[in-house]
Parts: sequence; C-alpha cells; structure tokens
Amino acid sequence: MIGAAEADNAITEEKQVNSAQYGYIRVSSKEQNEDRQYIAMLEFGIPEKNIVLDKQSGKNFDRPGYKRLVKKLKRGDVLAIKSIDRLGRNYDEILEQWRYLTKEKRIAIVVLDMPLLDTRQGRDLTGVLIADIVLQLLSYVAETERTFIKQRQAEGIAAAKARGVRFGRRPKERTAEFYELKAAWERGDVSARAAAEKLGIAHGTFKQWATS
Repeated sequence: MIGAAEADNAITEEKQVNSAQYGYIRVSSKEQNEDRQYIAMLEFGIPEKNIVLDKQSGKNFDRPGYKRLVKKLKRGDVLAIKSIDRLGRNYDEILEQWRYLTKEKRIAIVVLDMPLLDTRQGRDLTGVLIADIVLQLLSYVAETERTFIKQRQAEGIAAAKARGVRFGRRPKERTAEFYELKAAWERGDVSARAAAEKLGIAHGTFKQWATS
C-alpha cells in the first residue's frame, strides 16, 4: 500500500511520460528565414514532426498553424517558443495567450531565449511567480519598443515631407505619345478610353491631362 505522496508522484510521473513536446515558429513574412528558430527547437529536443510553422504577420491570431497546435495541446504537454513575441505582437495578446495556455490548457511553456520563463512541472512557487513577473515586464517592454518604433517612423516621415520628399509611386509623365493621342482625341479620331489604354493610364487620368 502506498501513501498519498507516493500516489501523487506516480500520477505526476505518468502525466510526464504521456506528455508531448511541441515547438512553435512564427516568421512575419514569407521571405523571412525561420532556420534560427528551427535549429533552436531541434537542439532543445523537440521532435521534427512536432514543430509547427506559421509564415505570416502576428498582428492577430488568425494563424492556421498556431490554431491547429493549440487544439492539439493537452494537459501536461510542453510548448517551446524561441522568444516571447512569438505568442503575440502586443502586451495584451501575449499575456492573454500565456494565461490561456498555462491556466486553461494547463500546458507548460518554455521560452528558449529567456530561461526564467519556464513553467514545466517541478518548479517551486517562487519560480512560477518570477516567471509571471518577468513575462509581464518583457511583454510591456516589447510593446513599448514597438510603439516607439512606430512613433519614430511617423516623425521621420513627417520630417521628410516637410523637406519636400514625396512618398509613393512617382507620377506618370506626359510623353510625346500622349500629346499625339491628345491631338487625335481632339480631332475625334480616337476615344479617351482607347487613348488611355494605349498609354497605360486610367481613363480619368487621360481626361484630366487632356483638359488641363
């Protein structure tokens, strides 16, 4: 006959045996290389078949790979991510996903770039509290930095515009062919729409140029 403590340990060991390890990788565009995150997952011991990749923006959580992975995760599983911003692109999303995964799905999360953010079984209460504090701090810093970047970009654009710098496509120039087609249009030899198609411009643009 075994005591309550031994029974609890046996249950915990059984859960650990039955648990699975997964890795989640996100890159913000189809051109961005995911090799650094992929190698880190393999070195951590994640089976290659359990590594899930999303190649799209993290502005929201409409990510097919992530959604499929979350549905698959069961209590006691371990999810590894390279950095905390793989969970979201702002403070609220990161905290929301962290709480959902650890409190509702009851899985463990390991952030490979930040050893303090490790909620696997066996950590004491102090370790868990430290992880929560570090998570909130890092999430806040990440969002603040993104806000500063956007602010600096906006200030840079405003300063450039003040210097006369133009953004966007360069306006099309009126070529010799335009003036030939304009004369033909004025004579009634060609329609404005046909002239615009030959020039590769919008019908309204041709009319505006021809009458200005």
